[in-house]
Amino acid sequence: MPLNFDDRTDFDNADRGFIATIDPMVIRNAEGEPVFDLSGYGYLAEPCPDTVDPSLFRQAQLVVKNGLYEVAEGIYQIRGFDLSNMTLVEGDTGVIVIDPLISAECAAAGLALYREHRGQRPVTALIYTHSHADHFGGAAGVLPDGPGDVPILAPEGFMAEAVSENVYAGTAMNRRATYMYGYGLPISAEGQVSTGLGIRGSSGTISLIPPTVDITHTGQQETLDGVPIVFQVTPGTEAPAEMNFHFPRHRVLCLAENATHNQHNLLTLRGAQIRDARAWSHYIDEAIELFLDDADVAFASHHWPTWGRENILDFLTVQRDLYQYLHDQTLRLLNQGLTGTEIAEEIELSPGLNDAWSARGYYGSVSHNVKAIYQRYLGWFDGRPSSLWQHPPQAQATRYVEAFGGVDVVIAKGSEYADKGDLRFAAELLGQAVFADPDNIDARNALAEVYTRLGYGAENATWRGFYLTGAHELRHGIDPAPISTGAGMAAALSVEQLFDTVAIRVDGPRAAHEKFRIDWKFTDSGQTVRLSLSNGALIRTVDPRTQPKVDLTVTLTKADLLGLLAGGGFDGLDSTGDVGVLTRLLGFLDAPDPIFPIVTP
Repeated sequence: MPLNFDDRTDFDNADRGFIATIDPMVIRNAEGEPVFDLSGYGYLAEPCPDTVDPSLFRQAQLVVKNGLYEVAEGIYQIRGFDLSNMTLVEGDTGVIVIDPLISAECAAAGLALYREHRGQRPVTALIYTHSHADHFGGAAGVLPDGPGDVPILAPEGFMAEAVSENVYAGTAMNRRATYMYGYGLPISAEGQVSTGLGIRGSSGTISLIPPTVDITHTGQQETLDGVPIVFQVTPGTEAPAEMNFHFPRHRVLCLAENATHNQHNLLTLRGAQIRDARAWSHYIDEAIELFLDDADVAFASHHWPTWGRENILDFLTVQRDLYQYLHDQTLRLLNQGLTGTEIAEEIELSPGLNDAWSARGYYGSVSHNVKAIYQRYLGWFDGRPSSLWQHPPQAQATRYVEAFGGVDVVIAKGSEYADKGDLRFAAELLGQAVFADPDNIDARNALAEVYTRLGYGAENATWRGFYLTGAHELRHGIDPAPISTGAGMAAALSVEQLFDTVAIRVDGPRAAHEKFRIDWKFTDSGQTVRLSLSNGALIRTVDPRTQPKVDLTVTLTKADLLGLLAGGGFDGLDSTGDVGVLTRLLGFLDAPDPIFPIVTP
């Protein structure tokens, strides 16, 4: 049955409790440059154009709503000030902040709006629901003087997962996020419409203040500023380290990012660890069992709340069943011998899920979620021997084009398929032409046109972002990403994690014949970390017991190490031994490339 566009329930809930916003809706950094600007979204007040899927347009109209909202007595949300929401819970003496957005500037602006209407309450606690940057990056905006004695709560494993995602693989993820979120696209009906999960992300200052209290188990209770909270740990769901929690006094349930008003990703297109659909469904079901009888309101770290026990139950039932259905049907077909691509073509959601607005694929999709489940169980290999040892993309494209009879033939064939409406195969053929001859303007323009048409027809905001950014870069070249998660997080990393960021930059083939050891003695922590270069691998040993010959010993603080890694030089370091090994080590380090090509070789 067609989607019910006359159903205005989501719009009523998204408007409920509105208090105020800022006008114009522009947030600036200290230099006066905008880091978050909604002034270009006026087109969402007009009828849906042909260049946007109507369902995605509806979602964009919902997520562009912004300001301070009352969720329940004593609980408020800042929505539409960034990709995510910031929630504020009033305590006995101040306010508890949950998920301080991506950027410090946006978090500070949201807190200022709250204080304008609720009084100058100090921040008395900070909670991170999970390990994604849009839920901790603005920490310095709400605690500008540092944490002091303010407790900071997060699920166990938070720091390890935050670093793994945002630092170790951060360069590649940020590059792909440029596509996923459409950072380089104009804000228009022909460009960036929304992310599905929120209207857009900010480009301000990212920070991370490490947590001081770990939430380790379901049922753990903490009282913050007089407010009792009961926690539910949900590892392996939307993030490897994540948690829901309940406010029994308020009868309010926080669902983190485990239940939002769209189908979420099991493998985000920017790249991440594959999420466990079965566990995700289980933890939603567990939340129903644990908290529903004592909840009148449920809110999440994106989108708008749900009010009323039966409405919450309906919403959570759809979310629970969605991830279980995707999991079970993928496994059913997987065990009949279908590959991930074949299963993605086969599976359709049951009517109760397909017709629910909250299960629509604005951010995740049935297609790429099914492939993620397949990959989680069976990996990248589809079992076909021909898939086992394929040529890399450019070499493969050259051979395809040669087999077809040349680039001009492939362009003509690709254009034929595009004219017939088979944009998927047209994109495949024209992509081969571009990779075989990346300077061919006709091939680039033809592929860009196909990507544009695919983007305009996509209900999924992240697919739209990939298609339209691909088209943009084919026509105009690469624009740098407006934000980098790793740089703002460096000070929060442990010395072990800092050395890990060095190890993943070592050019193993060039370093393969070098051997040396460096002991780093940290006066501020009492720690010794030994780095051993061996067989092209940089091995980190903390507080080593053995005492082999060491080529260099450096005595320093963590701040000194941060300065060294930032390019400050090592002339002033307190060291004994051969300082030249540092020069050799630094000489083996590759610089990550934040603008590597994606739609061209």
